[in-house]
Amino acid sequence: MSGSAPKSIGSARSARREAPILEQTRRHGGPDIMLVVHHLGTSQSERIVWLCEELGVPYELKRYERDPKTRLAPPEYRALTPFGTAPVISDGGLVLGESAAIVEYVGQTYGTGRLILRPGSPGYADFLFWFHFANGSLMPAALIDSLARRVGGEDEMMAGLRARLDRAYDLLEARLGAAPFLAGGAFTAADIMTLFPLTTMRRFSRRDIGPYPHVRAYIERIAARPAYRRAMRKAEPDLPLAG
Repeated sequence: MSGSAPKSIGSARSARREAPILEQTRRHGGPDIMLVVHHLGTSQSERIVWLCEELGVPYELKRYERDPKTRLAPPEYRALTPFGTAPVISDGGLVLGESAAIVEYVGQTYGTGRLILRPGSPGYADFLFWFHFANGSLMPAALIDSLARRVGGEDEMMAGLRARLDRAYDLLEARLGAAPFLAGGAFTAADIMTLFPLTTMRRFSRRDIGPYPHVRAYIERIAARPAYRRAMRKAEPDLPLAG
C-alpha cells in the first residue's frame, strides 16, 4: 500500500457516512476518542480490538453481525470500504481497511511504535517475516485447504497446494520451539497478527493442532494475556476463549 492509499480510501463520501458514529464518540467517549473499530463478528478485526487493548488506546467498538444464513458481512459493513472486507477502522475523516495496514497505523499513530520493532532492533527481521507471514502465507494456505476439503478430489496440484498449510504449521512449530514469541523474547504485533489464524479462523477452517505442542503452548500463553481476554470478551462475547 503506498503512502497515499489511506487518503484515497478515506474518501469524502466515507467521511460523511461515518460522521454520526464519530459524533457519538465525542459525546459519550470524550473529546479525545476519535478511533472507531468496526468489528465484524468472527473475523480478523478481533486483532484490532486486541491491539487497542494492549496499547491502552481509547476507541469505540462498533460491532456488526454476519448474515445468519450466508455468514457474510451485512451490506452496511461492506459499504465501509471499496473492497468490503474486515477489518475496518475510522479515524476522523480516514477510513482504512486491511489488518496489517491498520495494525501499523494504530501502532505508529497512537502507540508510539510500541509492539512494532524498528530497523536495528534485535529480532527485527524475524518480526517483519512473521508479521507478514500471517496474512501472506498462513491464512491463504488455510483457506485453500478448507476449500479443497469442501470440493473434494485430490490431484497432484491440489495436494501440492494443501501441503502449504503443513509447511506453515511446521515452520511455526520450529520457531516456537526456539523462542517464546515470534520475533524472539518479546511479544509484538507479529503475535497479534498470527493468533487469529491459529484460533478463531480454525472454527471455519478446521485444523488439528494436536501434533504441534509448541503451537499449543504458544496459544495458551498468548490467550492468558489480560489484554487479549478483555478484547475477546468485548469483540466475541459468545465465543469461548482460546487456550
